[in-house]
Amino acid sequence: MIRLLFIGDVVGRSGRAAILEQVPLLRSRWELDFIVVNGENAAGGFGLTEALFEEFLAAGVDAVTLGNHAFDQREALVFIERQPRLIRPVNYPPGTPGRGAAVVESAKGAKLLVVNVLGRIFMDALDDPFAAVKRELGACPLGEGCDASLIDFHAEATSEKWAAAHLADGKASLVVGTHTHAPSADHRILAGGTGFMTDVGMTGDYDSVIGMDKDEPLRRFTTRIPSGRFEPAMGPATLCAVAAEIGPDGLTKAIAPVRIGGLLSPAAPDFWN
Repeated sequence: MIRLLFIGDVVGRSGRAAILEQVPLLRSRWELDFIVVNGENAAGGFGLTEALFEEFLAAGVDAVTLGNHAFDQREALVFIERQPRLIRPVNYPPGTPGRGAAVVESAKGAKLLVVNVLGRIFMDALDDPFAAVKRELGACPLGEGCDASLIDFHAEATSEKWAAAHLADGKASLVVGTHTHAPSADHRILAGGTGFMTDVGMTGDYDSVIGMDKDEPLRRFTTRIPSGRFEPAMGPATLCAVAAEIGPDGLTKAIAPVRIGGLLSPAAPDFWN
């Protein structure tokens, strides 16, 4: 069995603090093989710096995925080339720096394929995400190129995430949705054995507007006039994640939401406790 934890969008300093505090504890407590984090909002809510990325690795994170804010920190255009465990959306145009898929290896020698994909509905239009998913899964099949595979489908539309999960059913271990910063209650195992959750939620302060201090978003919604920058909320974060136990065939045998700290009700996988 492979024990995999995927942690949703880390927002600002509050979210980073939760990662640095909880990741070492969770890896030890649940004997995790892999921990993957979406870090596209980690640097002040917009993008990721190399220093923060290396802090995540030092805490015990195995790979970091991104999304539509992948290159908001301009330094990412450079350092992503020398960081093979930093994964940006695979359907960026050819020639974009970095990689959209990577295979990471656990301490026990298990291999996990991690793919990051950006949706197109209500988002900036990129290359076809469904063709990209098919291509990456075909290039690294379960049981041949990897022991397990994870797709982080970073998208706004629920329908697009559901469709991607059904496309990958039986071919990927786990498909998770990110981007909307609100954890969904639909974690399940699909007919073909692929685990799925529409949105994992964010790791940040939920006394906010999707992780941002409330004042500026409220001002813009009520007056339509921007008067400052969006800044991450600084209260205690809820770490939101999804836990999956993956069998020898590379398919999910158990799945559960994880919520630790902050304002949301706690949740943990009973199959590991």
